[in-house]
Amino acid sequence: MEEVIKRYNELVDFLNKCDHYYYVLDNPIISDEEYDKLKLELIDIERKYPNIIRPDSPSQRVGFEPSKEFKEAYHVEKMLSLENANNEEEIIEWVRKIKKEYKDIRFILEPKFDGTSLELVYIGGILKYAITRGDGIKGEDVTNNAKTIKTIPLKLFEENIKRIDVRGEVLISKEDFKKLNEELLSIEGRTFANPRNAAAGSLRQLDPNITAKRKLTFIAWGVGYYEGIEISTQYELLNMLSKLGFKVSHPFKVCKDEQEIIDFYREIQSKRDSFLFELDGIVIKVNEFEIQRSLGSTIRSPRWSIAAKFPALERTSRIIDIMYQVGRMGIITPVAILEPVEIGGVTVSRVSLHNFDIISKLDIKIGDYVYVRRAGDVIPEITSVIKERRSNNEKEVQAPKYCPACNSEVIKDGAYYKCINLSCPERLANHIEYIGKILEIEGLGKSTAQKLVELKLVKDIADIFYLEYHDILKLPNFAEVSSRKLYNEIQKVKAGISLEKFIMLLGIPSIGKANAKALANKFKTIENFLNCKFDELISISGIGDEIANNVLKFIMENRGIVEKILKSGLKVVNGEEKKKTSSFFYNKKVVITGELSQFKREEALKLLETIGAIPSNSISKKTDYLIVGKNPGSKLEKAKEYRVKIINEEEFYEILKSEGFLQ
Repeated sequence: MEEVIKRYNELVDFLNKCDHYYYVLDNPIISDEEYDKLKLELIDIERKYPNIIRPDSPSQRVGFEPSKEFKEAYHVEKMLSLENANNEEEIIEWVRKIKKEYKDIRFILEPKFDGTSLELVYIGGILKYAITRGDGIKGEDVTNNAKTIKTIPLKLFEENIKRIDVRGEVLISKEDFKKLNEELLSIEGRTFANPRNAAAGSLRQLDPNITAKRKLTFIAWGVGYYEGIEISTQYELLNMLSKLGFKVSHPFKVCKDEQEIIDFYREIQSKRDSFLFELDGIVIKVNEFEIQRSLGSTIRSPRWSIAAKFPALERTSRIIDIMYQVGRMGIITPVAILEPVEIGGVTVSRVSLHNFDIISKLDIKIGDYVYVRRAGDVIPEITSVIKERRSNNEKEVQAPKYCPACNSEVIKDGAYYKCINLSCPERLANHIEYIGKILEIEGLGKSTAQKLVELKLVKDIADIFYLEYHDILKLPNFAEVSSRKLYNEIQKVKAGISLEKFIMLLGIPSIGKANAKALANKFKTIENFLNCKFDELISISGIGDEIANNVLKFIMENRGIVEKILKSGLKVVNGEEKKKTSSFFYNKKVVITGELSQFKREEALKLLETIGAIPSNSISKKTDYLIVGKNPGSKLEKAKEYRVKIINEEEFYEILKSEGFLQ
């Protein structure tokens, strides 16, 4: 056994070294074939002797069970965001303000990579927690996801550090971002808006195995709380983090005067496109920690650091046409169709013009050459028209008289034009997609919503809750399994949703998540809400006369739709009230063993929880039912020992069918 443990430790240490050279230093020291061979040997040892598995083994980066949700986790020291300097004048002003108090001060400059911030907590050299920035005080525990990122060491190169909370940026390269979007577009019909959103969305996947496939990188730029180390400057810190096994912000430079700072700012800006990752500026920090502590911070930002932002990326393009989109509230939005242009690694071919006042203000015509930028390096916008390039062949933009989707007459409401036809197909499809997001109905995305409307399977929002399995089967690319899955998703939702979500799904003008929550807290039940009075509404913080009138008008004009939704069997529950008190499994402790043919285990557990059961992963004397699928494990014998009622897979499905939760 000693020889096995010795060989195992050699493999873990060597493979971790290989990973560091490959992912952090970009300098492979072993062929892919040899690496795979050694890793298979490692996994074979771990399979035979699971009790010797080390927490820093390469095998521990993947294979975690999907989470139901992320738990809150607190930062020991606040994780603050930075104030911005938007031009060279503001940079100089900030530097002079600091130097006025500390004349011989030094600054350290680093690129500002555009990703999502993360804190890694190492105790005794081992990664224990990974926490998103959140509100700076608390974030989300995404430890299992972070472990899949190859540039995050599971174990530091130095073990004698009592604790260190390493902070940095999770990123996706421009090239991998492009590949990811191409893949998502072909499979799901959607894309991420930019690399930052892609990094954040990938890090927050409930299934760590999806995160593992996204090729994320972690670049360290600082620390929060720490014990057992002595460092006095940011320069020392970056070098120390590199020695501990991290990628760090590079290049970084220590400067003394403002001209050096401006020169570095200009240099990085000129090389911006050559970086593998998106960056939107540089970060300027006071180098000495003692002076950092002396300067302190505001509620939101440290006084000893600032983000020197680059000007927004801007390119020229030409408007080929103006199209119109109808939103779920009936607002008709003009969209400029452009000759495709690449801005910051993203190809832009469509730009929302928001409303017709903007078209008038910028004097936009079809055929115009325009300047396009990504506002905040994210959302594309037209900043101005290049009138000098006009040829007199440009066309005026005509406001719509009729809805482009249903040909109904439109009304003008301030700067907006609106379609007031609730059955407008584009408006309805967008509303159904919105319902899918609000209620987290997997499979009810944009393309599915459009097809449901196009095939007239859904003629109003209430029809979603009346869909049968055989209706869904009519949709293109929906086979038996996918149709049954979407049907089951809808049935799970019908078992019970909160009043807050019910109010949100209706699409009442001016009612978003915050106002919906306030309304739900005020009225408690659906009956109270549908019979609300003006005085009651305006007594709620954040709801004034206009919003109150919107709510009352909506309820009066759409009561028929609301009642139709409720008659579908959709239950609106209050607070933590159980979703299905009459269910066979209500308030029963239920365990599953083996493989189910119609559900993944986590899907079945989620359904059981939705209908009022108390799902568990372990058998005890208090377990009420054990559901048994194919290839059951030891739980079956234990259930027999405790005389727990056993339900086979067929019986389980029959119970669900009898209660309307399964087709």
